[in-house]
Amino acid sequence: MLRTLHIRDFVIVEKADIHFGPGFTVFSGETGAGKSILIDALALTLGERADAGVLREGATRADISAVFDTPDELRPWLAEREIDAEDELVLRRVVDPQGRSRAFINGVPATIAQLRELGDSLVDIHGQHAHQSLLRPDAQRDMVDAHGGHGELRQVVGQAWKRWRQVARQLETAERDSATLETERERLQWQADELDKVDPRPGEWDTLQKEHTRLAHAQSLLDGASRTLEALDGDDDSAHSRVVAAVHMMEQLKRHDPALQGVCDELESARIAIAEAVSDLNNYVSRVELDPARLAQAEERLGAIFDLARKFKAEPDALPALRESLHAQLADMAAASDIDALRAQAQAAQADYAKAAAKLSTARRKTAKELGKLVTEAMQALAMQGGRFEVAVENAAPSAHGDDAVEFLVAGHAGTSPRPLGKVASGGELSRISLALSVIASRAARVPTLIFDEVDSGVGGAVAEVVGRLLGELGQRHQVLCVTHLPQVAARGGAHYQVSKAEKSGTTHSRIVELDEDARVEEIARMLGGIKITATTRQHAREMLGA
Repeated sequence: MLRTLHIRDFVIVEKADIHFGPGFTVFSGETGAGKSILIDALALTLGERADAGVLREGATRADISAVFDTPDELRPWLAEREIDAEDELVLRRVVDPQGRSRAFINGVPATIAQLRELGDSLVDIHGQHAHQSLLRPDAQRDMVDAHGGHGELRQVVGQAWKRWRQVARQLETAERDSATLETERERLQWQADELDKVDPRPGEWDTLQKEHTRLAHAQSLLDGASRTLEALDGDDDSAHSRVVAAVHMMEQLKRHDPALQGVCDELESARIAIAEAVSDLNNYVSRVELDPARLAQAEERLGAIFDLARKFKAEPDALPALRESLHAQLADMAAASDIDALRAQAQAAQADYAKAAAKLSTARRKTAKELGKLVTEAMQALAMQGGRFEVAVENAAPSAHGDDAVEFLVAGHAGTSPRPLGKVASGGELSRISLALSVIASRAARVPTLIFDEVDSGVGGAVAEVVGRLLGELGQRHQVLCVTHLPQVAARGGAHYQVSKAEKSGTTHSRIVELDEDARVEEIARMLGGIKITATTRQHAREMLGA
């Protein structure tokens, strides 16, 4: 629950430190005293938007901190973000004169979205203009879903809607662009077919060029190799014969002079080298073929590849990669333009959405009956005897929120048929119905702190007594803070704060004090009788506080 609210230089509040306890706490004060400023300050720590207008005149910054007990269910959330999960959870917001703001959670810099996420688990605020939003269809739908706890169902419906719309847009685009895609596909297919006819393979161009060069010069290669063999080992006058004779001669001479051993070794190496060259040339000559047919085939293949490269304005050795790229593009196109597959996906996504929406609709219709019964019962106690409240759930166009239209209907008196809320309810009736809905919704609230900001406007007398009792009962299950102008409500509070304003050095300041028993009597008497407080109003106030 909320423990403390520290306010510095916010609107007309220079400094305030308010400590809260459990149960029902009320705030009262004269009109214009700034009662709702407290709620606005707290809302900033919960992630509401800020602007430069929240700074007190002449201040350099507004600084608001709210201290809560740390709920156990929020400790994992804090741990995931490396924020110390202490017993106290401190949410802080600082706003500068330019309207820029900084946020902190337990002293750690945070985002406004993180404050808002925490705030949703800590506080539920019912504002003084709630009855105005009550006329909006989306607000009525959201109220039914909140009361029924349909959050997870709505999330499933929203995700199914998003998937359905995504596939539907893909299908629409594919159908619209199918003609253009077909033209492009035909162009790419023609290019791929041209390449497939020639079937260029990786490395083929280089291999063919080498083979063609060899085949084209086969005769000259054979003639040259044969003449070289003749010179090396053809007869007694060949190089091999002369080197063998020289080796033999030097073997004889080294007997007389060992210094010739080196020359002998070199000549022997020359003999071996010539013998190896002769062997290699014999092998080469045996392999060289005069094959005009193969030469013609190579020339034809080279010509086909060269012509294809010129047609595609590409290097001959780049054709295999180009061919692979074209086939890949065609495969991607086939997958992207498979309209039949997209239609099947769209139908499946629509069916998933319809299933999720039907489940949500069933839950809404059940909740609608429960809510109608509860509000009807509350209306009897709020001076609308014989009145009836119903929640109509009808089929509507599919959306991210489901395929239901939710509408609140009311019959102000017995014997009349329920009609749309905005057409039959007066301002006072609308306020009372809004209050009933707020109280009923809060009974099932999971958050520890509930705030009612002048939700009792437009009611008085016996109805005000009922409102005070309802809020007091709610305070037995939750921490309830209420800004009120009704003495019947203020008298029910376990703690009572008075908000007043005064001028100081030409500047208006707001003052917030907790009232003791005597001061409460005076404040309740003021709320009962206005500026002039009499013994009668004081006595009435004592009776209300003692009730």
